[in-house]
Amino acid sequence: MNTTTRILTGAIASSLLLAGTAQAEREDWPQNFTVGTASQGGTYFVYGSGWANLVADQLGVSGGGEVTGGPTQNLALVQSGDVAFGLTTMGPAADAVEGKSPLAPGVKMDNVCALFPMYETPFSIAALSSSGITSISEIPDGARIGFGPAASTSDTYFPAILEELGVNFERRNGGWSDLGGQLQDGLLDVVAFAAGIPIPAVSQLEVQTDVNIIEFTEEEQQQVLDKFPVSAFSIPASTYTTLDHDARAVSMWNFAIGGCDLPEDFVYEVTKVTMENNDKMQSVHRSAATSIPENIQYNTVLPFHPGAVRWYEENGYEIDPKLVKQ
Repeated sequence: MNTTTRILTGAIASSLLLAGTAQAEREDWPQNFTVGTASQGGTYFVYGSGWANLVADQLGVSGGGEVTGGPTQNLALVQSGDVAFGLTTMGPAADAVEGKSPLAPGVKMDNVCALFPMYETPFSIAALSSSGITSISEIPDGARIGFGPAASTSDTYFPAILEELGVNFERRNGGWSDLGGQLQDGLLDVVAFAAGIPIPAVSQLEVQTDVNIIEFTEEEQQQVLDKFPVSAFSIPASTYTTLDHDARAVSMWNFAIGGCDLPEDFVYEVTKVTMENNDKMQSVHRSAATSIPENIQYNTVLPFHPGAVRWYEENGYEIDPKLVKQ
């Protein structure tokens, strides 16, 4: 055997070994996966379905988004293994790990791991311009307010926020598209949205009718910040054609989650695809501009999956050891 032959033989053997190793790793991967999102017409559905398609295309594994009740239900679905991945917000996540989820009272969800940061969810309010409602204080007593799907982040926190601000209302639930249609048809007075911006249902409303985006006053914002696990936020005027100035609001961070029992190498590759293709993520939904590794700091309650931790640490991002799933 001459030198050239030996080199070629060695190269082929190495390639086969690497292929065999990759194949062995993939044997533990799920044959398909589902991402728990939320109702159609909301940002979660668009973001989650698009993310699922990106991962499926890049990794060659069948996957897709699924309509759910939103963050609180997604935590329960990931915990039980009914879906591999889901999208959630930090408020419901904190409740879940403490055993305070309204869907599973007393059950501390220990099979839910964080993967990557998504974006902040602003709490925003919309009414038809014809209603004359231009501020929270002008929402009439007994107003019919849509709060999104039952047990969603919006439905969990927004009613309490408005009660804190002295609003008396009749509570309604439903998907964002449906509630937007009810608002347009006069069946609702207000829709209280908690979703990534721009909210598809609001953008659609703007095309069809005149809408008021109702902002918090400085005093209302501070009152809510003092009472709830939210942060100050400003909705950029460029978000909606209706806005002529940045609108004061509050927000809560969102993270993608996965079952802690998912194979480490699989989650590593999922994290790699997501974090290294932000341009493609932004083509899914522009809120993904903040779906970057620098924002892992905003998760302080969920353990990170070991596969995700491996990618972050390889790329120079530190994870608090207390937040690494053992």
